[in-house]
Amino acid sequence: MTPSAALPNEEPILRVVPMPADANPHGDVFGGWIMAQVDVAGGILAARRANGRVATVAVTSFVFKQPVFVGDLLSFYGTIVRTGRTSITVDVSVYTERSQLKAEIAKVTEATLVYVATDEQRKPRALPPLEG
Repeated sequence: MTPSAALPNEEPILRVVPMPADANPHGDVFGGWIMAQVDVAGGILAARRANGRVATVAVTSFVFKQPVFVGDLLSFYGTIVRTGRTSITVDVSVYTERSQLKAEIAKVTEATLVYVATDEQRKPRALPPLEG
């Protein structure tokens, strides 16, 4: 493992602990499970900005930097990096705290996802203006 990193100085969007059902027999968490959690975290930010329903339309980047193990405490942080008329691009970073007594912190995943605001018929809709 690389030297210990520090958690970002902000509130995480999501925190979760992977369980044995989320991993292979060796205790390594499935990449697809991590991808799903990243999508949930990014979707929370996008839905806040859209003030409603959003749909994931693209994953433009996804990098696994370190393995994730059963029992790790994962913290998901995100930033809206771009908006269009209907779209919201979100960067998500995932950190793990590996030890319960002396936390070993590592950045394990980085991803960029694009969401589109949708209406009740699941058709694209314009983003609401930002409130001053």
